[in-house]
Amino acid sequence: MAEWTGNVSAGLGAIVQFAASFIAIAILLRAFTTPRARWNVSWRNWRGRKAPTWWLRTWRADAPSVALQERKLLLSGCGIRYSPSSYLAHRRSLLTLFPVIAGGLYTLLNQGVLSGMFPWYLLFAALIGCAAMWSDKTWLQAFRRYRTERIRKELVAVSSQLLYYTGSRLHLHGKLMKCLPLTRQTRSEMGLLLNEWYYDADAALKRFKTRLGTDEAYGFAECLRSLRLNESEDIYDLLREMLRDYKEQIRLAKEGRKETTSYVLFVFAGIPILYTFQIFLYPWVQEAGKLFDALNP
Repeated sequence: MAEWTGNVSAGLGAIVQFAASFIAIAILLRAFTTPRARWNVSWRNWRGRKAPTWWLRTWRADAPSVALQERKLLLSGCGIRYSPSSYLAHRRSLLTLFPVIAGGLYTLLNQGVLSGMFPWYLLFAALIGCAAMWSDKTWLQAFRRYRTERIRKELVAVSSQLLYYTGSRLHLHGKLMKCLPLTRQTRSEMGLLLNEWYYDADAALKRFKTRLGTDEAYGFAECLRSLRLNESEDIYDLLREMLRDYKEQIRLAKEGRKETTSYVLFVFAGIPILYTFQIFLYPWVQEAGKLFDALNP
């Protein structure tokens, strides 16, 4: 028990030390890449900041490319309002830094310069960081799908409520105000849309769909623009058609999750069978093998 507690304490200590090291590296990167005051590190307005041109040029993130466009779409779909070029430059710098750290630690451990478990924890953390940076598209796409599904469900609820107010004399802004309690994932974006509505409705709708960054948001914003110009029955028919499409996409996504879950459960169901074979059948197989070896000297 004491040994287990000591291992847990050592593991937690290594995690805390790795987190502190990661934060220190991030602060140093921010300090070296801040163009105005290099050593004045501040996390305010980090979304609007952009790395200096020399840093972007060093990591080939200043020119348009396929990788830059992919990150732009993924960050927008995930709701991360950060410069895609800066993200790509930091990703490539970390993809260089983590293997260098891992290789240096492995060399020092083999030569006996370092000893103990903490360098091995750092080596393992550097490999995990490298794998995470290398597969960033995978987890960004997964989070984008999760966020898109939640946004789609809320747009279905808002669209259904708007259809409920068909024929009402209430202004479109007032209808959207009554739909605001139905939102959760998109509440801040919807609140900004309603606040900016009377300044410039078209610009507010454009910023709304840009902030959400999904295809469903683009279609919903265009439908709202048409309703603002003319609340005719044709526009409401278009809204009904869009609502049916969203519901169909939600149904297909739910069936896909059920199919994936069934595959996972099928794999898990095979684990007890393998365990049964190892415990009960494998000794008999060993004994049969010994018997055949004895019969055929």
